Amino acid sequence: MKLRAVTLALVLLSPFTVAAAFAQFPQLPGFGSASKLNDTQIASGLKQALSVGTENAVKLVAKPGGYLDNSAIKIGLPSNLHPVEQILRAAGQGAKIDGFVASMNHAAESAAPAAAGIFADAVKQMTIEDARKLLNGGNTSITDYFRSKTSASLAAAFRPHVEAAMKSNGVTQQYQSLAGQLPSLPFMKSSSLDINTYVVNKALDGLFYMLGQQEQQIRKDPAARTTSLLKQVFSR
Repeated sequence: MKLRAVTLALVLLSPFTVAAAFAQFPQLPGFGSASKLNDTQIASGLKQALSVGTENAVKLVAKPGGYLDNSAIKIGLPSNLHPVEQILRAAGQGAKIDGFVASMNHAAESAAPAAAGIFADAVKQMTIEDARKLLNGGNTSITDYFRSKTSASLAAAFRPHVEAAMKSNGVTQQYQSLAGQLPSLPFMKSSSLDINTYVVNKALDGLFYMLGQQEQQIRKDPAARTTSLLKQVFSR
């Protein structure tokens, strides 16, 4: 009789009653806290990801050798100087080429800290709607969003720093000297390339490349999720 009574009681329990019982045990398998995050928490998590990622990216490129010693983002000779490079190196002027390249990269490194404040402002402006789109986006969707929102401001902020560094190291004069040798080569014409704009654009390319690397690391590597909220959001 007791067994029948227990069986009858189990049959009478509705699915809603069972669900309510399980709700009291959120740590059971399949009931992780990530599934309970609301839109505000998701947006906060993405803002943390941006804050962590941008801070790391700026530190990496702003340090001495941040551009020059990183083959993925090193700023090389402008393409219009490629034809003259081998000739100058063969003529014993390789050190002149290397010095010019190093100076461009150091100019980018000196400009990079200016990105920190611009990135921080962009993080604050992210909306919940932005967060919904970005959470389930591609591996670099956050970086792509950031590039679209900050590129113009970053270029404007970088340019004075790049121009000052290029001027103090005579980089612009070095470029003009190198470019001035182009007309003497068969079928070559001098270029109207603005070397400061070239360095600014390459500096931004490198910065966003490093930001993309940071984003991918946060998305794929649990060890890169340095806060509790990041762990919850990106484990979804």
